[in-house]
Amino acid sequence: MQVEQRLWTRETGWQPAFEADTLADGAQLVLLFGGVEQVRGSECFERVRASYPRAHVIGCTTAGQIHDARVTDESIALTAVRFEHTQVKLVRAPIQSVALSMQAGQALARALDPVGLRHVFVLSEGLKVNASELVRGIDACLPPDVTVSGGCAGDGNRLETTYVWGNGPPEQAAVIGLGFYGERLQIGVSAIGGWRPFGPDRLITRSTKNVLHEFDGRPALALYKQYLGKYADELPASGLMFPLELHGDEAGRRVLRALLSVDESAQSITYAGNVPEGAQARFMFATIDDLIQGSHVAAKSSMERLGNFLPALSILVSCNGRRYVLKQRTEEEVEAVREALGAQTAVTGFYSYGEIAPSDSAGRSQLHNETMTITSFAES
Repeated sequence: MQVEQRLWTRETGWQPAFEADTLADGAQLVLLFGGVEQVRGSECFERVRASYPRAHVIGCTTAGQIHDARVTDESIALTAVRFEHTQVKLVRAPIQSVALSMQAGQALARALDPVGLRHVFVLSEGLKVNASELVRGIDACLPPDVTVSGGCAGDGNRLETTYVWGNGPPEQAAVIGLGFYGERLQIGVSAIGGWRPFGPDRLITRSTKNVLHEFDGRPALALYKQYLGKYADELPASGLMFPLELHGDEAGRRVLRALLSVDESAQSITYAGNVPEGAQARFMFATIDDLIQGSHVAAKSSMERLGNFLPALSILVSCNGRRYVLKQRTEEEVEAVREALGAQTAVTGFYSYGEIAPSDSAGRSQLHNETMTITSFAES
């Protein structure tokens, strides 16, 4: 596997310049992460098509680009890949409405030939989708041994408009999937948050999709405020520092949910993913060092799942909520990943509005929030 990377900013243009490319028409895949204004202003698609004419080009808008050990805004991170023994296929499905998110996931998965399929990397619009239902739809239509990872597009802290692209211009209300085929492809996917619980487990006794109404028969928001103490006056922003952890399936898998908004009149909380009735839940918190260490562990875990192979490429999808908590120390979590992966690994990715990955090596994929997810690739 060969990988080359570039970064564009308005001040420097493309570094290194496109004239220095080496993969040319040998590249099968180009990942592009950045703001839609930067993508359009840099003539990005035209340059990529001229330099990598046979590559599938996929990407999305973000809440920050990850390029090597850096986290950047107002930029474009480009990663071109040539596989030795792997084929890739790009598929797309429209998201016609939030209520039809599962159907969009099913359509995406059904567009991929299941024979020889090893992994699917997914990029979804981030605001007009129920990503929990989208992932359920994808997993329901794939063979059980196919792993899925990816994330939801971001829009900084604006929460206004997100875009994805797949062999075409930026578009809204769509999900892009990239299928990987080949027996010699090794994939290591991990998802770790680094958060700690506080308070007892609570039973979700009333909810509607991603809106939580009651814990243990009590109004959810009132109970949440009890735990937050002085931070309750800063809701909803302070909710990013105290996500909800869900568990309750037979395998005991756990997943984090980030708070989006609160409704004082209804005493409800809206999360960035489904919070099903009957699930056990507990509040979480973390120090900055906990989150950085969690990212380091996620990188180690993704490498362990590759066996004896070293990753040539790792795609990081971390939550915008983590960036809110980490603030000026955000790059430290990426540096921790970079250190764990080793110098031989090209690192790219983005900060998202939702992360997609299995909770463990044997499980099906789920929507995560407030989590560092890593997808590492190697060829044998």
